[in-house]
Amino acid sequence: MDYIQLFFENISYEQASILIAKLSEAGYEGFEENEDGLKAFIPSDSFDEMLVNELAKEMNIHFSKTVVQETNWNEIWESNFHPVVVDEFVGIRAGFHDPFKNVEHEIVITPKMSFGTGHHATTYMMIAQMKEIDFTGKSVFDFGTGTGILAILAEKLGASEIFAIDHDDWSIENAKENISNNHCSDIIVEKADTALKNRVFDVILANINKNVILDNFSLLTKQLAPGGVLVLSGLLKDDETDIQRKTGEYGLKSVIRLERHNWLCLSLSY
Repeated sequence: MDYIQLFFENISYEQASILIAKLSEAGYEGFEENEDGLKAFIPSDSFDEMLVNELAKEMNIHFSKTVVQETNWNEIWESNFHPVVVDEFVGIRAGFHDPFKNVEHEIVITPKMSFGTGHHATTYMMIAQMKEIDFTGKSVFDFGTGTGILAILAEKLGASEIFAIDHDDWSIENAKENISNNHCSDIIVEKADTALKNRVFDVILANINKNVILDNFSLLTKQLAPGGVLVLSGLLKDDETDIQRKTGEYGLKSVIRLERHNWLCLSLSY
């Protein structure tokens, strides 16, 4: 399958953050940030050029478009995948990198088109939030699992059962591969479009975007066990008012708030 690569050049970090948020909602499956700009990737049959033109005009930015083969996309992605360390707590690397020496937990991720390698601020903050949560013997729901990185970390932190879902076939395949490569045995991965699981969880992880979180907020809160923790990210700072309004409606309060590069991550509880 062919992919469309968009390259937005000479943009600020804040503009890149906004683009990632908006293009993620539009079905873009991968992003590559560097000092020259931002690359975004989407299957060619899902590409909407009118949407991108309108976004570029609104933000007063320019982009170029290239068609690439799936195999070439993965080669590009792998060549730019660098290890990530979160507070000496978690080290994230690909199989072609050397093992870490001074981290508590190591996760090996096959860098493909799924979101969640630790490079983006939202995944980084989700991991930092998880450091503060006791997962021992807990049930966990990973809503929008991407690469499966958060589900994998939950098992490494002692969770007894983890349910991970995503709506994207590629993410499901990639998550299962990464779960196997990290020798995890307590994670169930399923394809699903909503957060409905008809059960309760001690910890719910949702690193998606504001609209998906708000659309599923009722389901997420109903499935949160008493005393449980709901961790949210994929949120821009500008989303905070809407999220806080919704948390107030459901009687949740913010326990921990993290901010990184114009992105926000919240741990909520009753």
